[in-house]
Order: sequence, then C-alpha cells, then structure tokens
Amino acid sequence: MTAPTVSFEFFPPKTEKMEETLWATVQKLAPLSPEFVSVTYGAGGSTRERTIRTVKRIVEETPLKAAAHLTCVGATRDEVNAVIRDFWDAGVKHIVALRGDMPDGPGTAYKSHPGGYDTSADLVAGIKEIAPFEVSVSAYPERHPDSANWEEDIDNLARKADAGADRAITQFFFDNDLFDAFRERVAARGITIPVVPGIVPIHSFAQVKRFADMCGASIPATLAHRFEGLEDDAETRRLVAAHIAADQAFDLMNRGVDRFHFYTMNRADLVFALCHLLGLRADDDVSAAA
Repeated sequence: MTAPTVSFEFFPPKTEKMEETLWATVQKLAPLSPEFVSVTYGAGGSTRERTIRTVKRIVEETPLKAAAHLTCVGATRDEVNAVIRDFWDAGVKHIVALRGDMPDGPGTAYKSHPGGYDTSADLVAGIKEIAPFEVSVSAYPERHPDSANWEEDIDNLARKADAGADRAITQFFFDNDLFDAFRERVAARGITIPVVPGIVPIHSFAQVKRFADMCGASIPATLAHRFEGLEDDAETRRLVAAHIAADQAFDLMNRGVDRFHFYTMNRADLVFALCHLLGLRADDDVSAAA
C-alpha cells in the first residue's frame, strides 16, 4: 500500500516552555516531508501576533511549507487584508481560511464585524484577490453546529469552493461511515475540490471530549470504553491511542483516502508513530535542514 500524503496542524505557543515543545515537535515531524504544516488562529484573532511569529519562524528556519490559519471574525476587511499581505511578504503562500468563533468561544451566536468579511467564502475570495495563495477551508462530516440542515451546510462548502478554495480539511471524527456519507453529499452537490480527513490522535481523552462537545463531533461509546480506567496510566493510553488512530487511518485508506491532516496538539510522538505505521519514512536531508 502506497504511503499517504500528510499535513500537520500546530497551535501558537503561549509560553517559552510551550515554544520549546512546539519546536521539538516541528523538528521531529519535518523529516516526514508533509505537504504543508498549518498554524491555528485563535477566536476573534486572539493569537494573531503569535500565529504570525510562529509561521514566519517555520518559513525562515525549516524547509517546510507553512500555512497560516486566518479568520474573518472581529476585524475589518482592511485589518484582515493587512494580515494577508503580511503573510505573503513573509513567504507564506498558503492560508487556511475560516469564519472563526466569536471571542466568547463556540456556542456564541456569530456576528460579522461591521466593515469586515461576512463569511468564510467572502474571505476566500478576498484572499485570492490579493495574491495567488493556496487556500484551504473547513468541512464538517457531522455538520457545522450553526447549520440548520445538511443542504445549508453543503451549500456553504460549495460557496467556498466557488470562491477559489483549493481543498477542504474536515473537523476530526471517529466514525468513518460519517466521512463516507459526507463525501457522497459533497460529490452529489458537484463539489470537486479534495476533501481531506482531519485525524486527531487522542493524547488526552478528556481534552478531546471537550473539543468534540464544542464542535459537535460525536465520540462512539466503544471508543470511550477503551479509555476507561486509564486516567493515571499515560503509557497504556498512548498505546491505545496509537492503535485507535492507526485502525481509523488504515480503514480510510481502504476506502480510497490518500491524504490526511493530523491535529498534532503540538506533540510529535503519536503522530510520528502513526505516520511510520502508514509507511512514511524520515528524509535524512530534511532532518539535517530542520
């Protein structure tokens, strides 16, 4: 079986120690030659400067292709456009364009900023007008929490594709049948951009459960059962998590998937092990450059 193409997602560190952890993770994963690595952007643009700084460092100090997340919430078009131009000038040629959450977090009713981009599709179009960026957008195998129904949800993805998006990256999920059903809906709507599954290795079940509750992702009871009683047993949790992620990835490959986006949580161990199981091997030249 041919090894898949992969990409990795990081979040900007808040402290010097977190910076060290992130950089160690980048150096560990860089030799796997990912298609790109992305850096998230906090609710309401709350991590703007840290995101820009982190992406710039990846561009300047590694051979990796860096993608910067960007949201349109909480800022005017001029402010967002200034960030877009900053990215381009810094050598960042790929943006993950998102509507974003309000500063109070998921669950807060979305309200576009006066004078800002109204939707993520508008943001995609704005990015493409400024420079020929590669643009990725989000997709939701279990429907976005704000979508009233599937038709509305898929129509929104279609608008993003029509605006120029190059690929869609899904929210994480654990039931591959849900992903298959989503792909069928996307195809039926005539959307042809690649839909890349987002996979999250479970470093902490409690943490992933919180994330799932916020974004509307479901966690099968059988998966939750596998982590019962392991709260104080980190080593066994890692083994169980690696097994679960590998099972999911191999099953997706059997269904024709050849690209994965891994939510690393700024940790390399499980993602590196999973990529190794999938057939990826470190490039010594990249390792030396990183």
